[in-house]
Amino acid sequence: MNIPFLDLGRMEASLKHRLKERFSDLIDAGIFSGGKEVEALENSVCDFLKSSFSIPCANGTDALELALRALGIGSGDEVIVPAMTWVSTAEAVVMVGAKPVFWDTDEEGLLRKDWGKAVVSKSKAVIPVHLYGKMVDMKELDEKAKSLGLFVIEDAAQAFGAFQYGRAAGTWGDVGCLSFYPTKNIGALGEAGMCLTQEAELAKKIRLLLNHGQPIRDQHELVGRNSRIDTLQAAFLNVMLKDFKENQQKRKTIAKRYLDAFSGIEELGLPSGILEEDHNAHLFVIQTERRDELKAFLAEHSIGTAIHYPRILPKMKPFFSEGLYKNARSLADRCLSIPLNPFIQPIEVETVVEVIKKFFR
Repeated sequence: MNIPFLDLGRMEASLKHRLKERFSDLIDAGIFSGGKEVEALENSVCDFLKSSFSIPCANGTDALELALRALGIGSGDEVIVPAMTWVSTAEAVVMVGAKPVFWDTDEEGLLRKDWGKAVVSKSKAVIPVHLYGKMVDMKELDEKAKSLGLFVIEDAAQAFGAFQYGRAAGTWGDVGCLSFYPTKNIGALGEAGMCLTQEAELAKKIRLLLNHGQPIRDQHELVGRNSRIDTLQAAFLNVMLKDFKENQQKRKTIAKRYLDAFSGIEELGLPSGILEEDHNAHLFVIQTERRDELKAFLAEHSIGTAIHYPRILPKMKPFFSEGLYKNARSLADRCLSIPLNPFIQPIEVETVVEVIKKFFR
């Protein structure tokens, strides 16, 4: 039995049929930029996440850059970023001319609560990352950021559909950034992203920035760029969104099975809070000192895994920064993501369970 970490080709036949039908409809309509599908996506996401404004864009990385530019962050400014995250979080900061200032995470990979120690006169914003789908304590972070006079840009690329105190991931900060990369809990069939905000003026500026600075064609009010979402991807996301709640339940069921099965293994660290509302179960990340051995053992049994992420950002060439980053380094050395997606079959889940148990026996 070959159990892939994730195989998007396994999506249900009914979903494939609905996607093909929507594609056919768009081909017939001949509208491939803007249009009703984009408007429908905005409205659906606003309704689902209870966000005042949702602005689709080309991808999650662009969403971060658009947020930074809309908030006026650029050359000479500093932005606090967790040491453990995907490269886009820091990359976007550099792309606008600002400096990412890295801070260690806690043992779960979330920005450590003492991040305020990194604030200096040049600090303009903090970017909390809801890593693996688990939300940072946004009430506390938001209050601290406001007291320090900083903007908050939520990197909610991995946390669509997670809620905390009744508010969705991405709706706490000045701007929240989403990714609809195909591997996400709700993914397009290509690249797509979104900015969320509760402020009308910010929403207006983001819309201008992603469309060459023009409110209407040939009227340019500022220097922007082309980061419009494809109509096709908006349409596919509209289809995917209908299955989101059902797929989330499947993820939580698998996560619970893993937690129950592995709770007695002392050598294994398990994700905390993954069954709670403020975690969308994007990834099931285990921690062990024998990570590389376990990964190889699972591969021998044809079970796919992934490492999110093998190197922390401040130790990468483009972002090198001195510092210990103890917790982030530990995660990079110990973490292993095992299969968790709506397409994996119950018998495959049981196989993953038995093989991991066998390894630790």
